Amino acid sequence: MTNDDSEANEPIASGEKDDGLERADILETLARHRGFVRQTMRDLSDEQAASHPTTSELCLGGLLKHLALVETIWARFIVHGPRERTPEGYEAHAASFRMEPGETLAELLEQYEEAARQTDELVASLASLDDSQPLPSAPWFEPGARWTARRVLLHLIAETSQHAGHADILRESIDGAKTMG
Repeated sequence: MTNDDSEANEPIASGEKDDGLERADILETLARHRGFVRQTMRDLSDEQAASHPTTSELCLGGLLKHLALVETIWARFIVHGPRERTPEGYEAHAASFRMEPGETLAELLEQYEEAARQTDELVASLASLDDSQPLPSAPWFEPGARWTARRVLLHLIAETSQHAGHADILRESIDGAKTMG
């Protein structure tokens, strides 16, 4: 091996993985979609963040709270595997979509940033993105299925992206502001 950078610039052979590049791509994509969510929250009051401007029960603060919880739960899954779902767990999931009285947008943004920081640290520290855990029993998961850390992170990207779209619709309904406009 030489001390120059020529080997670092060589193309990756078919079938080989560059785990560092893959991790960087995952983190960059997560950061981009998290940024869309944060951009949607700019200049909102707590009242606006808690409002329900459409016929949906969704509110911007609730979406932010939910995304923080989702990142925390899936990061825990990557490391520790599934937890048994309890009635309290289902209620906590439903409550994650609500901005409760006394919660502030600033606090929810801070919680989201902390969850994102922890997820990013986990991605950087994982031994392998191929490590997997069995999915919990649930009607929406195939019995006996397992997800790799990679698959969980792709799910986080999809969920963040989907909820960023929801947030954009809610924000435009509040005051006409658009995430990308």
